[in-house]
Amino acid sequence: MDLKNNMDKNPFQIFQEEFPELAGRFNDLVDAQSSLKGMDTKTKQLAVIAIHTANRNPLGVKLHAQMAKNQGASRDEILGAVMINLHLSGLSSVLDCLPAAMEGLEL
Repeated sequence: MDLKNNMDKNPFQIFQEEFPELAGRFNDLVDAQSSLKGMDTKTKQLAVIAIHTANRNPLGVKLHAQMAKNQGASRDEILGAVMINLHLSGLSSVLDCLPAAMEGLEL
């Protein structure tokens, strides 16, 4: 593959193509986590958005904002999941991820 084609793909897509067996096992782990009881799917997505914000991962925020929206999360809930990090992980994390959350709402 040439570099240009890889630049057009998201990193998770490259991971799945380059390491299909490992990616499959990772997806099994994600499925197992998704089936945990205690939180509904929308709440799990909002928690993941907050975690991605704390880790300063705008792409993760964007993708999970879209998933949360598809699970019925409101704009306020999604942006609130980013903003909850303000006092925990700082303004830089929030500023890195807030635009990505807004992009995810548009998808």
